Amino acid sequence: MIIQAKEQEGYEKLSQELRRGVVILAALSQLQTPQYGYSLIDRLAERGFSIDQGTLYPLLRRLESQGFLDSMWNVEGSRPRRYYVINEAGRTLLGQLSHDWQSLAEVMQRLLTNEGA
Repeated sequence: MIIQAKEQEGYEKLSQELRRGVVILAALSQLQTPQYGYSLIDRLAERGFSIDQGTLYPLLRRLESQGFLDSMWNVEGSRPRRYYVINEAGRTLLGQLSHDWQSLAEVMQRLLTNEGA
């Protein structure tokens, strides 16, 4: 079956919406050690989760302003880089979100395999 352009566009938008919900969880899971934005993008991509800069950088700033990340500037090397790392509040959030994700995944598995019917 060939997907029409309009259907493909609709699929892509819905797929993007689905991914949007897990971006925070993905980012927090990889910030146990300090990462700068581009290194985090690479790290996530290596693990199969691609994210663009326009999504990641505002997210990092927001999580920091909400008190879930700490950041520090490293001015050594070729250019200054801002490193982000998860803090205690962020680890608590990560644990809660991980639990929520597992619960949702279990429910979705039942729904998708018709066990919930």
